[in-house]
Amino acid sequence: MSSEDRFKDNGNETITDTKYNLTWAKQDSYQMRDKWCSWKGAHNYINWLNEQKFAGFDDWRLPKSQECRNLYDHDSKNTDFDGDIVHIDYIFPEGCGSTYWCVEDQGINANAYNFYSDRAYQVRKKAKDEENMCCRAIRTSGPPVKKSGRLSNTGRTRRE
Repeated sequence: MSSEDRFKDNGNETITDTKYNLTWAKQDSYQMRDKWCSWKGAHNYINWLNEQKFAGFDDWRLPKSQECRNLYDHDSKNTDFDGDIVHIDYIFPEGCGSTYWCVEDQGINANAYNFYSDRAYQVRKKAKDEENMCCRAIRTSGPPVKKSGRLSNTGRTRRE
């Protein structure tokens, strides 16, 4: 499936991933607010989107690590806020963050996903180093799609 067939710009600041039946916010939190966010800030941002009924919906959430991993595209060389390469489809605007908070957490740590390196890893929720951390809201837009291929938690397995 080509990226032209996979991603659909809905014209309301959202992008639908037809391969996985997910809708992503076209811009991440950094692009929308021009500032980085902490773990708590990411949750506040998602709550704010839901209160505003962003794009007509109130079921926005943080993505799972696997959902970020499925969005990663090594062949795409989009650019982040600093002009560096991030491997995210060109349908998403340039100037995004490179590391996104994910929904999974365990105690004092939470998962983050890096679009430079195709890695999910744990970060302290209360880290002082929340620089360059942001989030991209997601919602389910259809029945879950089961795909094989990218099964490892490290993100370093064969491609679909």
